[in-house]
Amino acid sequence: MPTGLKKKYELILAREQTLANSVAVQAIKPKPFSVWEVLVPVIFVLGYMRAKESRTLFAQNLLFTKKLALEAAFAVLKKEQSREAVMTGVRSQTASLLSTVPGGVYSDEIRQEQLKEIDLLIDHYCRLMRAEGRDYAALVINAYQTQEDYRAFHEKLKSAEFSVTEAARRTLGEQADAGMAARIEAAADRFRRAEIEKIFNSN
Repeated sequence: MPTGLKKKYELILAREQTLANSVAVQAIKPKPFSVWEVLVPVIFVLGYMRAKESRTLFAQNLLFTKKLALEAAFAVLKKEQSREAVMTGVRSQTASLLSTVPGGVYSDEIRQEQLKEIDLLIDHYCRLMRAEGRDYAALVINAYQTQEDYRAFHEKLKSAEFSVTEAARRTLGEQADAGMAARIEAAADRFRRAEIEKIFNSN
Protein backbone atom coordinates (compact mmCIF):
# COMPACT_ATOMS: atom_id res chain seq x y z
CA MET A 1 0.00 0.00 0.00
CA PRO A 2 1.52 3.37 -1.00
CA THR A 3 2.59 5.65 1.81
CA GLY A 4 0.31 8.69 2.14
CA LEU A 5 1.50 12.24 1.64
CA LYS A 6 0.90 13.19 5.28
CA LYS A 7 2.99 10.24 6.45
CA LYS A 8 5.83 11.27 4.15
CA TYR A 9 5.59 14.82 5.52
CA GLU A 10 5.94 13.42 9.05
CA LEU A 11 8.91 11.22 8.09
CA ILE A 12 10.74 14.19 6.56
CA LEU A 13 9.93 16.47 9.50
CA ALA A 14 11.12 13.83 11.98
CA ARG A 15 14.42 13.56 10.10
CA GLU A 16 14.90 17.34 10.11
CA GLN A 17 14.14 17.43 13.85
CA THR A 18 16.70 14.69 14.48
CA LEU A 19 19.33 16.63 12.53
CA ALA A 20 18.52 19.89 14.35
CA ASN A 21 18.67 18.20 17.76
CA SER A 22 21.97 16.54 16.90
CA VAL A 23 23.47 19.85 15.80
CA ALA A 24 22.15 21.60 18.93
CA VAL A 25 23.79 19.04 21.24
CA GLN A 26 27.13 19.44 19.46
CA ALA A 27 27.02 23.22 18.99
CA ILE A 28 25.88 24.29 22.46
CA LYS A 29 28.53 23.18 24.90
CA PRO A 30 27.36 22.75 28.51
CA LYS A 31 28.96 25.10 31.01
CA PRO A 32 30.97 23.55 33.86
CA PHE A 33 28.88 22.90 36.93
CA SER A 34 29.62 24.98 40.02
CA VAL A 35 30.27 23.39 43.41
CA TRP A 36 26.77 24.48 44.50
CA GLU A 37 25.18 22.71 41.54
CA VAL A 38 26.99 19.53 42.52
CA LEU A 39 26.21 19.79 46.23
CA VAL A 40 22.61 21.00 45.92
CA PRO A 41 20.59 18.69 43.64
CA VAL A 42 17.81 21.24 42.98
CA ILE A 43 20.31 23.76 41.60
CA PHE A 44 21.87 21.03 39.47
CA VAL A 45 18.47 20.06 38.05
CA LEU A 46 17.58 23.69 37.31
CA GLY A 47 20.91 24.19 35.55
CA TYR A 48 20.36 21.03 33.50
CA MET A 49 16.86 22.14 32.54
CA ARG A 50 18.13 25.55 31.42
CA ALA A 51 20.77 23.89 29.23
CA LYS A 52 18.18 21.49 27.82
CA GLU A 53 15.77 24.34 27.14
CA SER A 54 18.43 26.39 25.34
CA ARG A 55 19.22 23.43 23.07
CA THR A 56 15.52 22.90 22.36
CA LEU A 57 15.09 26.56 21.39
CA PHE A 58 18.26 26.41 19.33
CA ALA A 59 16.98 23.34 17.46
CA GLN A 60 13.67 25.09 16.79
CA ASN A 61 15.56 28.04 15.28
CA LEU A 62 17.53 25.68 13.05
CA LEU A 63 14.23 24.21 11.83
CA PHE A 64 12.78 27.58 10.82
CA THR A 65 13.55 27.48 7.09
CA LYS A 66 13.06 23.71 6.89
CA LYS A 67 9.54 23.83 8.31
CA LEU A 68 8.52 26.74 6.08
CA ALA A 69 9.79 24.87 3.03
CA LEU A 70 8.21 21.57 4.06
CA GLU A 71 4.82 23.18 4.66
CA ALA A 72 5.09 24.93 1.28
CA ALA A 73 5.98 21.68 -0.51
CA PHE A 74 3.07 19.92 1.19
CA ALA A 75 0.72 22.69 0.00
CA VAL A 76 2.01 22.30 -3.57
CA LEU A 77 1.33 18.56 -3.60
CA LYS A 78 -1.69 18.18 -1.31
CA LYS A 79 -3.57 21.39 -1.92
CA GLU A 80 -2.37 21.80 -5.51
CA GLN A 81 -1.20 25.34 -4.86
CA SER A 82 1.16 26.86 -7.41
CA ARG A 83 4.84 27.29 -6.64
CA GLU A 84 4.46 31.06 -6.88
CA ALA A 85 1.50 31.04 -4.47
CA VAL A 86 3.39 29.16 -1.78
CA MET A 87 6.48 31.34 -2.21
CA THR A 88 4.28 34.43 -1.86
CA GLY A 89 3.08 33.02 1.46
CA VAL A 90 6.65 32.33 2.58
CA ARG A 91 7.75 35.84 1.61
CA SER A 92 4.85 37.28 3.59
CA GLN A 93 5.66 35.22 6.69
CA THR A 94 9.33 36.13 6.65
CA ALA A 95 8.64 39.79 5.87
CA SER A 96 6.41 40.08 8.94
CA LEU A 97 9.35 38.96 11.10
CA LEU A 98 11.44 41.95 10.04
CA SER A 99 9.35 44.28 12.18
CA THR A 100 8.76 41.89 15.08
CA VAL A 101 12.24 40.48 15.83
CA PRO A 102 13.88 42.92 18.29
CA GLY A 103 17.41 44.30 18.23
CA GLY A 104 17.91 44.33 14.47
CA VAL A 105 19.20 40.75 14.53
CA TYR A 106 16.99 39.74 11.61
CA SER A 107 17.75 41.72 8.47
CA ASP A 108 16.32 41.68 4.95
CA GLU A 109 19.72 40.43 3.78
CA ILE A 110 19.32 37.33 5.98
CA ARG A 111 15.73 36.95 4.80
CA GLN A 112 16.70 37.07 1.12
CA GLU A 113 19.27 34.30 1.60
CA GLN A 114 16.74 32.25 3.57
CA LEU A 115 14.26 32.58 0.69
CA LYS A 116 16.88 31.08 -1.66
CA GLU A 117 17.42 28.20 0.78
CA ILE A 118 13.66 27.65 1.10
CA ASP A 119 13.27 27.65 -2.69
CA LEU A 120 15.89 24.90 -2.94
CA LEU A 121 14.30 22.91 -0.11
CA ILE A 122 10.80 23.05 -1.64
CA ASP A 123 12.11 21.23 -4.71
CA HIS A 124 13.87 18.69 -2.47
CA TYR A 125 10.84 18.03 -0.28
CA CYS A 126 8.49 17.76 -3.26
CA ARG A 127 10.89 15.25 -4.78
CA LEU A 128 10.90 13.19 -1.58
CA MET A 129 7.13 13.30 -1.14
CA ARG A 130 6.54 12.23 -4.75
CA ALA A 131 8.72 9.16 -4.18
CA GLU A 132 7.49 5.90 -2.68
CA GLY A 133 8.84 4.61 0.61
CA ARG A 134 7.78 3.61 4.10
CA ASP A 135 10.72 5.35 5.82
CA TYR A 136 12.99 8.30 5.15
CA ALA A 137 15.82 6.19 3.71
CA ALA A 138 13.46 4.60 1.16
CA LEU A 139 12.15 8.01 0.12
CA VAL A 140 15.71 9.23 -0.46
CA ILE A 141 16.72 6.16 -2.48
CA ASN A 142 13.63 6.28 -4.67
CA ALA A 143 13.85 10.06 -5.12
CA TYR A 144 17.58 10.38 -5.79
CA GLN A 145 18.54 6.89 -6.99
CA THR A 146 22.28 7.36 -6.42
CA GLN A 147 24.50 8.46 -3.57
CA GLU A 148 26.16 10.96 -5.88
CA ASP A 149 22.89 12.74 -6.69
CA TYR A 150 21.84 12.94 -3.04
CA ARG A 151 25.29 14.18 -2.06
CA ALA A 152 25.14 16.82 -4.81
CA PHE A 153 21.86 18.14 -3.37
CA HIS A 154 23.45 18.42 0.07
CA GLU A 155 26.36 20.37 -1.36
CA LYS A 156 23.88 22.87 -2.80
CA LEU A 157 22.06 23.03 0.54
CA LYS A 158 25.34 23.50 2.42
CA SER A 159 26.18 26.43 0.14
CA ALA A 160 22.73 27.98 0.67
CA GLU A 161 23.00 27.59 4.46
CA PHE A 162 26.47 29.12 4.40
CA SER A 163 25.10 32.15 2.54
CA VAL A 164 22.47 32.59 5.28
CA THR A 165 25.20 32.36 7.93
CA GLU A 166 27.36 34.91 6.13
CA ALA A 167 24.41 37.30 5.86
CA ALA A 168 23.84 36.89 9.61
CA ARG A 169 27.54 37.54 10.28
CA ARG A 170 27.42 40.77 8.31
CA THR A 171 24.19 41.82 10.03
CA LEU A 172 25.47 41.12 13.55
CA GLY A 173 28.99 42.43 13.03
CA GLU A 174 31.03 42.08 16.22
CA GLN A 175 28.11 40.35 17.95
CA ALA A 176 28.41 37.38 15.58
CA ASP A 177 29.70 34.16 17.14
CA ALA A 178 32.03 32.72 14.51
CA GLY A 179 32.83 29.71 16.66
CA MET A 180 29.17 28.79 16.98
CA ALA A 181 28.64 29.13 13.23
CA ALA A 182 31.59 26.82 12.55
CA ARG A 183 30.29 24.23 15.04
CA ILE A 184 26.84 24.28 13.44
CA GLU A 185 28.27 23.77 9.95
CA ALA A 186 30.61 20.97 11.07
CA ALA A 187 27.91 19.16 13.07
CA ALA A 188 25.39 19.31 10.20
CA ASP A 189 28.04 18.10 7.76
CA ARG A 190 28.94 15.13 9.98
CA PHE A 191 25.29 14.16 10.37
CA ARG A 192 24.61 14.31 6.64
CA ARG A 193 27.75 12.42 5.65
CA ALA A 194 26.94 9.64 8.13
CA GLU A 195 23.35 9.55 6.92
CA ILE A 196 24.36 9.24 3.27
CA GLU A 197 26.72 6.38 4.09
CA LYS A 198 24.04 4.59 6.12
CA ILE A 199 21.28 5.00 3.53
CA PHE A 200 23.23 3.95 0.46
CA ASN A 201 25.63 1.41 1.92
CA SER A 202 23.11 -0.58 3.95
CA ASN A 203 20.76 -1.24 1.04
